[in-house]
Amino acid sequence: MNNCLFCQLINRDIPAQIVFEDKEIFVFKDIKPRAEIHFLIIPKRHIPSMLELTDHDQALMGKIMIVANQLAQEHGLLNGYKTQINTGINGGQEVAHLHLHLFGNR
Repeated sequence: MNNCLFCQLINRDIPAQIVFEDKEIFVFKDIKPRAEIHFLIIPKRHIPSMLELTDHDQALMGKIMIVANQLAQEHGLLNGYKTQINTGINGGQEVAHLHLHLFGNR
């Protein structure tokens, strides 16, 4: 999607501080962090929100959670961290591309 901010980041049309990337997932630092560590973990495939997930997405969502845990550990969050997924307008989602927030050291 050409007008999706996160798709533009994935395509390198807009710069981002990339933390991790593979063929399915893209992770970058939030530009307005709410904690010392604040990453956004997104699928490379454009999925507008959790509302659009299907059974087909089970492996991808599991991988997102595993990557979140690995990144938390790699960044020293051994005593815990917070994850958050806002879903839809009424759920506080601001960018229409599924994303998981990873927070640490608040």
